[in-house]
Amino acid sequence: MKPIKTFFINGIVLTITSLIVRCIVMFFNSYISQKIGAEAVGLYGLVMSIYGFAITIALSGINLATTKIIAEEIAIGKTENIKKVVNKCLQFCLIFSSIAMFLLITFSPFICKTWLHGRISAKPFYIISISLPFISMSSCITGYFTAIRNSIKPASDQILEQLLKVALISAFLNYFMPCGLEYICLSLILGNIISEVLSFLYIFSLYKLDEKKLSKLKPDKSFLEKRILQITIPVGLTSFIRSGLSTIKQILIPIGFEKHGESCNQALANYGLISGMAMPLVLFPNIVILAFSNLLIPEFTELNSRSQDRKIKHTTKLIIKYSLIFSIIISIILFIFAPQLSYFMYKSTNVIIYIKLLAPLIPIMYIDSVVDAILKGLDKQVDVLKINILDLVTCILLIFILIPLFGINGYIFIIYFSELLNFTLSFSCLKKTLK
Repeated sequence: MKPIKTFFINGIVLTITSLIVRCIVMFFNSYISQKIGAEAVGLYGLVMSIYGFAITIALSGINLATTKIIAEEIAIGKTENIKKVVNKCLQFCLIFSSIAMFLLITFSPFICKTWLHGRISAKPFYIISISLPFISMSSCITGYFTAIRNSIKPASDQILEQLLKVALISAFLNYFMPCGLEYICLSLILGNIISEVLSFLYIFSLYKLDEKKLSKLKPDKSFLEKRILQITIPVGLTSFIRSGLSTIKQILIPIGFEKHGESCNQALANYGLISGMAMPLVLFPNIVILAFSNLLIPEFTELNSRSQDRKIKHTTKLIIKYSLIFSIIISIILFIFAPQLSYFMYKSTNVIIYIKLLAPLIPIMYIDSVVDAILKGLDKQVDVLKINILDLVTCILLIFILIPLFGINGYIFIIYFSELLNFTLSFSCLKKTLK
């Protein structure tokens, strides 16, 4: 099959999968937000942002390392090394995830007491840490399938995981709902953990079946640990900083609302309205671009390995052009139909204003995700993370200053400033890279 045909088939498969997964997530989030309320949504969002930092440590760029190294081995015809690459990356997954588990368990009592105002105990964090090794290893296997241009198997894994999550969380919520806010969070977390474990077992079994097709030749004695660490150390360190700053940013937002004069409950509710309800709706159509963006990493890695600069430039122009057209259309649709979408998804009119305010940012947000994927394929992943870190540091400073003074209006301004800053720096980096 021709590479361009394979690329588009995989892109279409990922797009359809992402649409199915996001639809499940969107409608389920709508159901959850109506069932548990904006305050619980906001609290759960904070818990998941801290969990997200632990996931970053557990991953440490291992997905990117697996994808890039396997793509490089395929480009130079050393397919006998693929199995060795996957095995080494899985070993690193266990190391990284063990560190993440230790840190999350150690610091969760302090986090709950200081940052979450004692609204929940550390128990949810102890439980959720169990899933970290499985998430890390699943990411590694997904990186393998991405590198060999086989998107169907990880796509089926995503759908299975979401269906399991919906079924399990619904069951746990019905049982634990009357027990209070902490048990609502526990219900959501238990559903996440069990679905992650079962998802890993499924995708790992798919890999073991696929492994039989790999080259039986003896792998060479190349020092893979060094190549893996050359990607994971810089990506991991900058990811830790970026994710840590992102977590601090998410925690500071409701604190800033409180300083503006709002109660703790109202602060969490406002945070839930924007971050837990409006933003997911605005980013939902981006799944079409993200599906193809993930496939760009191995494609641009191979083009870069072969020094095909002219093809890289031509492909980049086409991708950005069509992404811009798509994102402008989506921006207009969301702005016009914000009332209908808000009521349809959340049975509420409170989210309309935030959808309308965020809609003009859509072209910037969507194209930025494409530019980041291209830069990663061109071995500029550290530059991408440095830009994200600068963006987050700037945001945190603005959160300290603007949200206590202007409340939710200050938060909207910060979102605009952040997206424009990140896009400008990323696009400048791409232009410099492509000369």
